[in-house]
Amino acid sequence: MANLKIPIGALSETVMKELNEYADVACDEMKAAVKSAGTLVKNQIKATAPKSTGAYAKSWSVKNTRETSRSLEVTVYSRNRYQLAHLLEHGHAKRGGGRVPGRSHIAPAEQAGIDQLEKDIERSLRHG
Repeated sequence: MANLKIPIGALSETVMKELNEYADVACDEMKAAVKSAGTLVKNQIKATAPKSTGAYAKSWSVKNTRETSRSLEVTVYSRNRYQLAHLLEHGHAKRGGGRVPGRSHIAPAEQAGIDQLEKDIERSLRHG
């Protein structure tokens, strides 16, 4: 903000205008950070998912679940192999007895996405 001389009666109006401009810029940067984190999670799951035929790893996608002028929610999901996600992540029982151990690939990707989102938001608020 430049050095402006404003009358005392217009101070609150000027402060609110500047705060609204900052909020708009911050919201745009937050939305970009959320999209980036969602893409990171999707890519990391694709890279670390168990690959028998590769169809499960390729099925992961990101979609905007809810978006308003001030918020954005994205969902990372398996388009057509969603039934396997829980079984592969946590393991499952075999038909003849025994268990198949789980291969954790969703939880580490989720944590990486959370960490990146926090860093991006912090950076944008400091330098934005």
